Amino acid sequence: MPPFTQTRFRLPRGARADAALASGTFVLVAIAEGQRLRGGEGSMPSVIVSWLLIVAVCGALLFRRRAPVAVGWFTVLATGVYYVLSAVDGPLVLVPIVALYVIASQGRMQAAIAMAAAMVIGVGVGALMPESDVTGTAVFMLTGWLVAVVALGSVRHGRVAYAEEEARLRATEERLRIARELHDVIGHNISMINVQSGAALHRLKKDPAQAEAALSAIKAGSRETLQELRATLDVLRRVDEDAPRAPAPGLARVDALVASAELAGLAVRIERTGGERALPAPVDLAVYRIMQESLTNAARHSGAEHVAIRIAYWDRDLTVAVEDDGRGSAARPARPGGGSGIAGMTERARALGGELVAGPRPEGGFAVRARLPYGTAGQPTEWSSR
Repeated sequence: MPPFTQTRFRLPRGARADAALASGTFVLVAIAEGQRLRGGEGSMPSVIVSWLLIVAVCGALLFRRRAPVAVGWFTVLATGVYYVLSAVDGPLVLVPIVALYVIASQGRMQAAIAMAAAMVIGVGVGALMPESDVTGTAVFMLTGWLVAVVALGSVRHGRVAYAEEEARLRATEERLRIARELHDVIGHNISMINVQSGAALHRLKKDPAQAEAALSAIKAGSRETLQELRATLDVLRRVDEDAPRAPAPGLARVDALVASAELAGLAVRIERTGGERALPAPVDLAVYRIMQESLTNAARHSGAEHVAIRIAYWDRDLTVAVEDDGRGSAARPARPGGGSGIAGMTERARALGGELVAGPRPEGGFAVRARLPYGTAGQPTEWSSR
């Protein structure tokens, strides 16, 4: 048995919808005009002209998506001529009303208001004509309908524009998130490989044993880089909602991070205070990436030898500080664009409702300090003095 989503009735869209609308309107108007023919009302030339106008106005709906304003004005004028010639008060007025809604829903409010005003003025002039069947009540009701149609079209346009803008913002945020992840995944390991390869070349003749250790570290780092890159690309390619097969980076992998930094020549010390707890996945990933990027900068730019990482678990948030004894901010040039370096770390912290500061230390070196709340992302808490 086919699934319900394949068997339920679906309304036509696009050109089929235009054809269905034009055909349906033509049938309604033709039925009303047929009553005129049976009653013998009007001369043959007026009947022929009326039918030609009916076909032209209804057929114009087929082009309402290509040239909505031109179609709108044509249907208004042709419908006005039809009502002047025809003695039948048929439903042909539905066609310019539909065209008016289409124009308003596209945000072309000046054209929509001008068309609505022309229709009201035309019907009002007809009401003033002698022996006219149009009354002031009809003019008032038509005005209300046209105002409602324009308002509904404007609301539709606003909702579509809001949905499109929201989709663009989500796509931009997702691109920035992917850029940060790729930078953090690849940038750290590649930087460490660069430092270690330089050390291996320097020690190759003087100390082959240390050169061999550096080359082993390069091999391990490149393998880890490929694994993380494949895992990231696997997530991007995945079309279903299966959970990732590999665990996301977090504090559980901090020892491997420290070992990689030590192979690059950094002496890393970790201090933990407060009661350790299980962290929400976004916080766990953010603190890992902040430490990763800070160690990368220390190894690549500052010429530091010692790095201290201080992790503190507080009641409402976690703080992490990465301090080195390198050359300070002079060795850390600003990088253009977002999603990398200090800018990327700052974006991660702010996305979780926290904050991050980075700069040279008074006693020398460089420090990165971040506060990450345990709670919902986007709900900042006060920075406590500690």
